[in-house]
Amino acid sequence: MSDERTGTVAVIGAGTMGHGIAQVSAMAGYDVVLYDPQPLAVEKGLAKIGDNLARGVERGKVAEGDADACRARLKPADALKDAVADAWLVIEAAPEQMEIKERVFADVYGLAPEGAILASNTSSLSVTRIAAATGAPERVIGLHFFNPVHIMKLLEVVRGSETSQPVVDAALEYARRIGKEPIVVTDTPGFASSRLGVVLGLEAMRMVEQGVATPQDIDRAMELGYNHPMGPLKLTDVVGLDVRLGIAEYLHRELGGEQYRPPELLRRMVAEGKLGKKSGQGFYDW
Repeated sequence: MSDERTGTVAVIGAGTMGHGIAQVSAMAGYDVVLYDPQPLAVEKGLAKIGDNLARGVERGKVAEGDADACRARLKPADALKDAVADAWLVIEAAPEQMEIKERVFADVYGLAPEGAILASNTSSLSVTRIAAATGAPERVIGLHFFNPVHIMKLLEVVRGSETSQPVVDAALEYARRIGKEPIVVTDTPGFASSRLGVVLGLEAMRMVEQGVATPQDIDRAMELGYNHPMGPLKLTDVVGLDVRLGIAEYLHRELGGEQYRPPELLRRMVAEGKLGKKSGQGFYDW
């Protein structure tokens, strides 16, 4: 394994989570290579990072010199092999579908340096199964970031059934260097955060279905009564209703229990294209 203090972090996937992971890694002093099979996605991701940094400078949260240094550490890659060629850590941020992640990990394993840590940003899927797509499952770990990545402090470190202790230790060191507060969980469906968060979100949707209260008042109850920074329905809009539906279906299939059964309201809204913030309409208008 190359020296993580000077090595490159490769981020595979430049969407909402991927560009955020690239940004916090570069801000922490890592050289970062960003790759996406859709070249336009990389352009958009780098532009969003630039916007985040500009806002940070305007608000006095980021020094202008630090923002410039962050931009200088970020590099796009046109091919996967170029992205991972010098990486000590590869973080996959592809769509939350097992088949896609297995394909990415099989490809990355064949291209990354021997000893590189291979991490998935999955929020609920089995890290052990993802690792099985490689020839070195001991080097595979889950790094579940939260949106928006440059603001949220939590990083869920997921230990697969064969993940080695040195890989866990290196992941924790990386997490702390990028300013996150890590927790370590074993590889079970939904881990800790999604398993709890999805139940809260789905129950809030059932309350809307039953006419208990408006989405705004349900969220306000959790924000003011339980000190949540964002209510479960607004958070669902930010995450994406389609993403929440996929996770709920997976957890219901794997764990059973009515608490994980997706409400019909959620299915209907997704079918109507009301996906939350990214579509402009969900439980709120954006």
